[in-house]
Amino acid sequence: QVQLAESGGGLVQAGGSLRLSCAASGRTLSPYAMAWFRQAPGKERDFVATIRGSGSNTYYADSVKGRFTISRDNAKNTVYLQLNSLKPEDTAVYYCATRFGGAWPVIEGNQYAYWGQGTLVTVSS
Repeated sequence: QVQLAESGGGLVQAGGSLRLSCAASGRTLSPYAMAWFRQAPGKERDFVATIRGSGSNTYYADSVKGRFTISRDNAKNTVYLQLNSLKPEDTAVYYCATRFGGAWPVIEGNQYAYWGQGTLVTVSS
């Protein structure tokens, strides 16, 4: 089994930055893609970013491209999401997820088998 635990959320002013972390346990995730999704209040869950197991390739939603950066440290079994130039519309619960399939990039949430509990990011205007 895989357990994922996000941290790093909080309240930040528009234009500010945060770094989210997702620590994995139960299995080494270095061979597998990791992804971040988010769900704003009253809205559906949206894809944010994904990174290959090696960390060599990344893929972003258009809404965050150029502002957010996904990275990973396989030695720590951890994936990160750096959030810069935050906007009020970035307010959401952010979730990390992983899947064991080989396809990439996969942006559909229902293709991911393992999820963390989420961390709340609130951006004030």
